[in-house]
Amino acid sequence: MPPKPKKRFWSRFLSLFRSRSSQSTADRHEIASAGVGPGRSDHPSTRPAPDLSLVAHNSTPQSDGSQPPIPQPRADNEQCAALLLPSGQDLLRQPPPQPFPTLQSDDNSAVHGGTTTFFAGANGVRMRDIHYHERPVNTGGGWELLLKNISPNALHDSDARYDPPKCDKDTRVEVIGEIMDWIHDRGGPQRLLCMTGAAGSGKSALQQTTAEVCHRSGILACTYFFSASDPSRNTVKQVIPTIAYQLGSTNDTLRQCIKTAVESGPLIFSKSLRTQMSTLIVAPLQRCQGMGVNLTALPYAILIDGLDECTGEDRQAELLAAIKEYLLITGLPFRIFVASRPEWAIRTALEPGGHLCKVAYHIQLSDQYDASADMYRYLQRRFEDIGLRIGDSQWFTRNDINTLVEAASGQFIYVATVYKYVSERRASPAERLKVVLTWTPHAGQIARPFETLDVLYTNILSAANNAYEAVDTHHGRDFLLLFRAHHIHMSGFRAYGTKFHQGAAFFSLYWLGLEARAEESLVSDLRSLVTFDRASNGFLFLRLYHKSFSDFLEGESRAKDLFVSEARVYTHIAKCLMQRLMDCSLDFDRGA
Repeated sequence: MPPKPKKRFWSRFLSLFRSRSSQSTADRHEIASAGVGPGRSDHPSTRPAPDLSLVAHNSTPQSDGSQPPIPQPRADNEQCAALLLPSGQDLLRQPPPQPFPTLQSDDNSAVHGGTTTFFAGANGVRMRDIHYHERPVNTGGGWELLLKNISPNALHDSDARYDPPKCDKDTRVEVIGEIMDWIHDRGGPQRLLCMTGAAGSGKSALQQTTAEVCHRSGILACTYFFSASDPSRNTVKQVIPTIAYQLGSTNDTLRQCIKTAVESGPLIFSKSLRTQMSTLIVAPLQRCQGMGVNLTALPYAILIDGLDECTGEDRQAELLAAIKEYLLITGLPFRIFVASRPEWAIRTALEPGGHLCKVAYHIQLSDQYDASADMYRYLQRRFEDIGLRIGDSQWFTRNDINTLVEAASGQFIYVATVYKYVSERRASPAERLKVVLTWTPHAGQIARPFETLDVLYTNILSAANNAYEAVDTHHGRDFLLLFRAHHIHMSGFRAYGTKFHQGAAFFSLYWLGLEARAEESLVSDLRSLVTFDRASNGFLFLRLYHKSFSDFLEGESRAKDLFVSEARVYTHIAKCLMQRLMDCSLDFDRGA
């Protein structure tokens, strides 16, 4: 509304209000008795002047001359009233009527549950269309802003991780003992533990078990479980806020310092990992220490699982570097346990010359621990439970378990998958066990006892394929074909009754026509499934950690779109050898 009409309205409003307030009690009674009501004529000659008195909701009767009642909030918290006009009368007398301006109270008592008065001294005023809005009060603060940037799904006891894998009683005792001894040794020189292991070797189960043991002991500071399939915890974006939230939850003073840090820089969540770690963790801890808080009395175990499932190798490396630079500094109490497949970021950091080589205590799960006995105990206990359920303790034999443990090749996920398959309540455990023991994949096979394993292998192999073929110098190469060629070469190629079995480097260079060390980059993203072993003659040979992965590669019904047949590999090798012959410059005159 233009300024001038607005001013005219309020001038006339106040004029009418003052004239109404100056009326005597008798006049008011007379007008009230002649007011508009049912059966009352609305003829202009009989219509009274508009009643502009303000009457508060829930007001109580009062005598003339007494202090007007203070308006009380309605029970439904509706803080509004309206200007009541006689039917058909336009106070402004200028169509069309415009909305009334908003009235805003500066009285903070309304915000805190008190009352608000707009017209002090007015008797019984009625409001229906005049609205006022309370000023919003910021009750969120830094802690609430922090909560908006964390990943609750990443916590060890998150509902999103319902029934997480963990170690059975009396299994993995040796490695759990080593982990807990390292955590309790607060004076040890290496305050970072890195555990690497092949896919399915039980890293997450060990992390979960360690988290629960630390939680019961009161020393668990925070956990973060990455998951490639969960968008809320497959990047580094929420890692530092989630750690800060858990640390703050252990101590009120630290929580207040973190809250203040967020309020001082609300854009902190868009900063680099290093800046976030310095601002949200290190600085608040140092501030608490300056306030007399004993940091060594705080929970100190920080567990991070599945680093390889964090999107982006560079971000994985950035997180490891930030941990070393900020969380391992003198004065902080933490013991940090990181588990990952041996992929590029953590593998290169732990190698000789890597920035974590001398800083971290390294457990190589696949190489240092033989889990066969643990897997045997796992299956025996589970199968005995099934026997109690079906009333038949003889439904399996010891040889059955031995066969399965041997097939697992140290892969805990294998025996866990077998148990899940045979324990289906609507099926016969004995019949399903027979399927597992004799199962040979073929086209049209209905049974899928290793479906969980196949999903794991498919995801890892697909990701490696995409990463390899995205490199510009690999343009035109078929990753799956080349890797399958190396897989077949493991046992040697046979031609004309002769078995050819050279080292992987020789095979890659002279048989496949690739550059030197090409085999290393080929398996760079498959280190959780394969490795290169050096023989006594100095040659490198490809080794698969699990026989089940070899079965996957050889079975079209399991590998599906990732399957490469032997015939296709032999055809490709023949083409490569023919091309090499054509590229060679033959000197026909030599020896003539």
